[in-house]
Amino acid sequence: MKRPRVSVVGPDSGESIQLGPTQMRILEDGSTTGHRLGIGEITIAPHTQGPPQHRHAEHDEGFYVISGTVHFTVGETTHVAPAGTLVMIPPGAPHTFANHGDTHAVVLNTFTPDLYVQYFRDLRNMIADGRELTPEATAEAMSRYATVPATDFA
Repeated sequence: MKRPRVSVVGPDSGESIQLGPTQMRILEDGSTTGHRLGIGEITIAPHTQGPPQHRHAEHDEGFYVISGTVHFTVGETTHVAPAGTLVMIPPGAPHTFANHGDTHAVVLNTFTPDLYVQYFRDLRNMIADGRELTPEATAEAMSRYATVPATDFA
């Protein structure tokens, strides 16, 4: 009988991706979970906007606020989420997030299935290639992972 592979990611490991003032640390890229689940840790600098409001068609996204306060905008409603808050976004729900505070915010981010993990790698590669992360370039990268801008809330 083949033993399942166990993944242990310590506090100083994982794949780190710097996206301007935001850092994504990929903790599980789906390779251990049969692509059922991806997990990242997002560190958002103070006074930082997240991506344009968008919708995922094929995966759920979860955010657990570890530290700081994050503002989640879902359509026209903004939810203030201090540490200890869980926000679950089902497919089709328009959403974005921001850190309006004066300290860094840290969020555990889940993707079920792991479809969206590669999006962050694509953004890293765009930056490495000297491309600017414009809303258009971001939307193009999102589109590869069944995600579209929520233009009705732009």
